[in-house]
Amino acid sequence: MRHRKAGKELSRNTSHRRALLRNMVTSLLQHEQIQTTDTKAKAIRPVAEKMITLAKRGDLHARRQAMSYMQDKAVTHRLFEELKERYLDRQGGYVRIVKKGYRNGDGAPVSIVQLLPAEEGKKTKKKKIKKTATEKPGASKAKKEARKESKRPVTKKTAAGKDDGQTKEDAGVDKKPREKEEA
Repeated sequence: MRHRKAGKELSRNTSHRRALLRNMVTSLLQHEQIQTTDTKAKAIRPVAEKMITLAKRGDLHARRQAMSYMQDKAVTHRLFEELKERYLDRQGGYVRIVKKGYRNGDGAPVSIVQLLPAEEGKKTKKKKIKKTATEKPGASKAKKEARKESKRPVTKKTAAGKDDGQTKEDAGVDKKPREKEEA
């Protein structure tokens, strides 16, 4: 049973795992994109998002907490100066994991971990067009006009219910009798 055992061990002891996550998060915030295995990518995401949340807070204590975790002082400054502005109006979800495929050497599933750009994530709402009760869904006016024009003319039926070949428009017009050709 694995009760009360949160997170993945990544086949490493505690100090090695902590150093791995620190290095990978520092690299992610420095380069904005890294390639790693799926399991490591899933382990990195919450830590990277916590660092960005600290940067959004922006006070001295948050800066010191981030500096104690990250490996490079310059990356921490970049996080608090540049990356903070990008995510001020965003409530979480700063990191994207995209599955890439499998590694050739050992067949491990590989993913790309990316920081989202500033303009992404804002969903635009599509305006819904209200349709009348008589209008079929998906039919535009042009399509309706084309359907009307392409319909065959309605023929006049005789008393017996058979078609006589004349349209309603032609019913009142006398046709010329056909002349027989003499050979």
